[in-house]
Amino acid sequence: MSAPVDREEYGPQTRPLPFERGTDGPRVVLVGVDGTRTAERAAWYAAGLARRQGSALVVVFVSSPPGFTTLIPGVDAGALQRTHDELIAELRQECRRGAHEFGVPVTLLCRRGDAYTELCAAADETRADLVVVGASEQAGHRLVGSVATRLVRTGRWPVVVVP
Repeated sequence: MSAPVDREEYGPQTRPLPFERGTDGPRVVLVGVDGTRTAERAAWYAAGLARRQGSALVVVFVSSPPGFTTLIPGVDAGALQRTHDELIAELRQECRRGAHEFGVPVTLLCRRGDAYTELCAAADETRADLVVVGASEQAGHRLVGSVATRLVRTGRWPVVVVP
């Protein structure tokens, strides 16, 4: 079950068009962001693509619930929450600026849970024609598989993985 959704919209209104896969270009470009360098590059790539294609841009930020990390000695739950809140505030500012600068409608979705599960749910809900994510910088994902790899294997949307 998906967590509650925090949804904000910026920029011009999208013009309603009938849903149809396989049109000339994507109408909805969804990008997953998490505060990493590769996610930032993916966001800028997706914004440029949305501008060139005349598409709407959906920015999805998924944070994992703190879970057991708060039980580890030396981990300050308050500091984790402040960092989370600061990151969302920066994302809001960037989405507003990008919507104005690129002239594209931008929707920011903030969710909690598993990144793969929440990105899939958001892509289905927004009827995304394309999903853009940054490549994982974690070494363990080469063995276990990253969110990007799992999205590609799902095979429901074209997926662009930005290095």
